[in-house]
Amino acid sequence: MAPSVPDDIAVAPATALVAALAAGEVSSRELLEAYLERVDRLDGAINAVVVRDDDRARRAADRADAARARGETLGPLHGLPMTVKESFSVAGLPTTCGAPELRGHVAAEHAEPVARLKRAGAVIFGKTNLPQWAADGQAFNELYGVTGNPWDLGRTPGGSSGGSAAALAAGLTAMELGSDIAGSVRHPAHMCGVFGLAPTFGTVPMRGHVLPRPGCLNPIDMFVAGPMGRGPGDLELGLDVLAGPDEHAARAWRLELPPARATALSDLRLAVWLDDPHAPVDASVLAVLEDAVAALEAAGARVARPEPPVALAESDAVFRTLLAGATGTGRLTDAEHAAQVVAGTALTKRDWDVAAEGREQLRRRWAAFFERFDALLTPVASTAAFEHQHTPFSERRIVVNGVERHGADHVVWTGLATVARLPAASVPAGRTADGLPAGLQVVGPHLEDRTVVAVARAVSDVLGGFVAPPLAFQKPS
Repeated sequence: MAPSVPDDIAVAPATALVAALAAGEVSSRELLEAYLERVDRLDGAINAVVVRDDDRARRAADRADAARARGETLGPLHGLPMTVKESFSVAGLPTTCGAPELRGHVAAEHAEPVARLKRAGAVIFGKTNLPQWAADGQAFNELYGVTGNPWDLGRTPGGSSGGSAAALAAGLTAMELGSDIAGSVRHPAHMCGVFGLAPTFGTVPMRGHVLPRPGCLNPIDMFVAGPMGRGPGDLELGLDVLAGPDEHAARAWRLELPPARATALSDLRLAVWLDDPHAPVDASVLAVLEDAVAALEAAGARVARPEPPVALAESDAVFRTLLAGATGTGRLTDAEHAAQVVAGTALTKRDWDVAAEGREQLRRRWAAFFERFDALLTPVASTAAFEHQHTPFSERRIVVNGVERHGADHVVWTGLATVARLPAASVPAGRTADGLPAGLQVVGPHLEDRTVVAVARAVSDVLGGFVAPPLAFQKPS
């Protein structure tokens, strides 16, 4: 660690780091070197940052510092060192999605979200781990190995943006770019105690994300790219940079996300839905969420527990049908995902149309619900981080209140927002009795991502936000 960049700076939110860079309290090169040193020192046990680009990053950091010395501003991320999920193409770097079939594949150009980060002044120094084809709720693959959770290395950091969340929690990077279709931003954020935003579908172009294969131009249904960070402001910072029409639509279309409905906690109308028989929440997590809601009420929040506008089982059924169609178009050729591929490829056009109509019916009910409420608070998942499971997917299990349930149940609560194309964020809510992080999911109205971020900020102000795990402060032996 560079002496001028102490640990508490390395684990600060990106918004604080951007401000420190602008004020000259630290240079981009100093901050970059601090993160590179932390990766060298801490990541051997975690295995989050699996692709490095040190030399080009150093040159970019030096250019950022030189531009600042001339009085020039490169953008809202001027000189900020950060990493991105390995599945996003970065020109000149491996982009394999952890799949043996893509071993040796090097991207020729940046993915559009990556290009937007770089145009905003970000210094990208590496890429983070994920499961094969980004198709698991963990982060392990044949090419890069297993990523551990910084809170407990014997447990998963979640997936598929598991390396992203682990790197943030351990203070190995300033900000991250993840992707999400079944909770792949929100689950890792929940399991590692950081913030993650799955934006409204279609607001962030996905071109250059290597799914279902390199060079594919047709966007995958429900798939989004979103920012991850150590504070709610990081979500807003990332959203401002990433959101907007793709290069072709930009000839005619503009995206102007509406402002937050309210910012003060007392002005926000919050609905709460914390448990359901279709996807029971383990008592260890439920206790954290109930305490969080009680703290919000004590702080002046207007909280209601209305009848949900949709049945969780109904929403989940529609979600899983559409998810099968979306993921079945990929190249999930390993035996563990054979059933998923079969389900997707066997889906008839009529089946998909019926599910798509079901989605529109759900969306109409959600729109009516959000006329009465500004946001909905739910669990992110039924459990906190679980121990690594590398068995075939069909054999995966989670234990909820002492009862074994299929591992696929882990995506039910995040699917609630995904299927309706609603923006949703995971916000740190506290830790279980075992010391594991637990997140609260904030679901907002369609295209009202800024309201989701405002609620995340109000919730974080009450609950305390990000807390770094002890591993982040580990000193050289």
